[in-house]
Amino acid sequence: MTIKLAVLKSGEDIIADMQEMILDEKVIGYFFDKPCVAKLSPSETVEDSFKISLYPWIPLSKTTRVPVINDWVITIVDPIDKLSEMYVNEVLSIVENVEGV
Repeated sequence: MTIKLAVLKSGEDIIADMQEMILDEKVIGYFFDKPCVAKLSPSETVEDSFKISLYPWIPLSKTTRVPVINDWVITIVDPIDKLSEMYVNEVLSIVENVEGV
């Protein structure tokens, strides 16, 4: 599992389990597995300076593995620990429990 945060040309920040899409030994894009949009908003508490929210990306799709071509990806980085933990606890664990039923 490789959890990464991608910034797309559309301005969206997408967190997902990502794998490279390779053709003729060249990376032509990425597979985003269980992708979510990560949004920042001001925190309502004094302890935190911001609040992170996750929303499904392409929520009306039947598939949970979405191909994205290189041309749409601006950059891919490692997400902050708080975001990774949220993604694992709130997205991956829920999806795994639903798929296992």
